[in-house]
Amino acid sequence: MSRVYNFSAGPAAIPDPVLGRIKDDIPDWNGTGMSVMEASHRSKAFVAVAEKAEQDLRQLLLIPGEYSVLFPQGGATMQFSMVPLNISAEGDTVDFVQTGSWSKKAIAEARRYCAVNVVADSADQNFTYVPDQDSWLHSEDAAYLHYCANETIAGVEFPFVPESGETPLVCDMSSTMLSRPVDVCRFGVIYAGAQKNIGPAGIAVVIVRKDLIGNAREMTPALLDYATYDAAGSMSNTPPCFAWYVASLVFEYLLAEGGLEVIGKRNQQKAGKLYAAIDASDFYSNRVRVDYRSWMNVPFVLADASLDPTFLSQAEEEGLVNLKGHRSVGGMRASIYNAMPEAGIDALIAFMQEFERTHG
Repeated sequence: MSRVYNFSAGPAAIPDPVLGRIKDDIPDWNGTGMSVMEASHRSKAFVAVAEKAEQDLRQLLLIPGEYSVLFPQGGATMQFSMVPLNISAEGDTVDFVQTGSWSKKAIAEARRYCAVNVVADSADQNFTYVPDQDSWLHSEDAAYLHYCANETIAGVEFPFVPESGETPLVCDMSSTMLSRPVDVCRFGVIYAGAQKNIGPAGIAVVIVRKDLIGNAREMTPALLDYATYDAAGSMSNTPPCFAWYVASLVFEYLLAEGGLEVIGKRNQQKAGKLYAAIDASDFYSNRVRVDYRSWMNVPFVLADASLDPTFLSQAEEEGLVNLKGHRSVGGMRASIYNAMPEAGIDALIAFMQEFERTHG
């Protein structure tokens, strides 16, 4: 079977050149006579992979030396606990912006450890926008301000980096990391699950300012303490070696493609083309306010929801898979991360136009 265009929100598509490298490496990785999945994480060969992964990520994101780069397990959801345990104290207040399902989940977890102040909430309009920062009700002494840069379910994205003053800014960047350049120096902590633009699920990337490390609460388990990962090169226990290795290949691939300036322009063009096709139609619609539309996740609904199953089955026949929207919002969702080529967008638009012609 030929490769399909995979519009899954995650686990998401991996670039074809990276898959080719993995295929070649599986039986005999770097002349070791074994796959990377069988190699010791303490071996010189794998330590070299880990070190290069960090170097390449630092180059891609221009991460300065006053930040540590960690590769913990548990994905982004684990960070919902690790952030409050590491950079707040018992009794502290933390500020959150609620713009969708993932920020809502992060808030619920933070409430186990802190007093949470929701500075702004877009639930009043079904998470279809980001509240203007002038309306946010900040705490005077928040330990940090947390937001989710891109909500994958509703397809809502921050078009700006919030101002937080002296308060450390924390960002769940799972769906946007590596999709464009970002000024790391604006943040105290950036974290991301791998399964969007980085590689397979099972590992996360955490970029944390060094002065925020070493302050974990006394009751914090060792494997939830940033200092544990920082001191051991993220190898205090056996890490998810395969996911780390794939991430290293993805970083290498992105650098070879020209870096994040090039990747960002591609992603903006892909998203713009798909939104233009939706907006030009009376058959399809996107509910998110234009200024807050995600580059990475494009939800849309059909004028007649009873046609959804037919749309999905016929799309799959055309090699356009995983377009079903999240169960909480219905409709369709096209996740168009870095690995989705523009040809995939063109194929989806052509299918949508033909489907509208025959069913509209």
